[in-house]
Amino acid sequence: MIDIAANYNRVCDQVATAAQRCGRRAEDITIVCAAKTQSVKAIETVLIAGGASDIGENYVQEAREKIAQISWPVIWHLIGHLQRNKAKEAVRLFTLIHSLDTGALAQELHRQGEKQGKLVRALLEVNLGGEQTKSGIAPAQIEPLLETIAALPSLRVEGFMTIPPPGPDAEASRPYFQELARLQERYSRFQTANVNLRELSMGMTDDYPVAIEEGATIVRIGRAIFGERQ
Repeated sequence: MIDIAANYNRVCDQVATAAQRCGRRAEDITIVCAAKTQSVKAIETVLIAGGASDIGENYVQEAREKIAQISWPVIWHLIGHLQRNKAKEAVRLFTLIHSLDTGALAQELHRQGEKQGKLVRALLEVNLGGEQTKSGIAPAQIEPLLETIAALPSLRVEGFMTIPPPGPDAEASRPYFQELARLQERYSRFQTANVNLRELSMGMTDDYPVAIEEGATIVRIGRAIFGERQ
């Protein structure tokens, strides 16, 4: 039997240890519980017994069904790829969208934010490994996309997200985390009313301590909390 609450608290302890190791504060790092395919009961357990506040979902439709059943206060994160035709519902359901990766999606999120009277909060997903199977923009596309977003007042970009290519160990992810931190520093000068690149969403079960050492402000943890997906 998986003890989800104990797992979550163990992850919290390990986040605190990693933060302390590099002179950071644990409270400056958000743990998003990645709940793809997990049951409503599992999510309620990590919220109520574990004390979590942030839940990540990969798919709009799956999230919609769960959100309708959960009355506990939750900050919902969309951590999977977002298709433009799902933007309306994503704006309605999620607090933070981690996977903004095109100008067309930016325009649609802004349009839906205007219609729904919401400021849409998002991160730019950056594909640092150049993997054809992954979404995300190349580093060279960051500045043109930020320039597009600067003219969209109902959309606010708060930082970057990345998923490194699979590697043999956590250290294999470190160069990608370092690169994302360098990009954050490089584009920190790009400050407008709706662009403030303070967040780095990087690190999952296999490599989140390394991500924290390299500046992650958001880690997305699934297996270490919920166990293997069914």
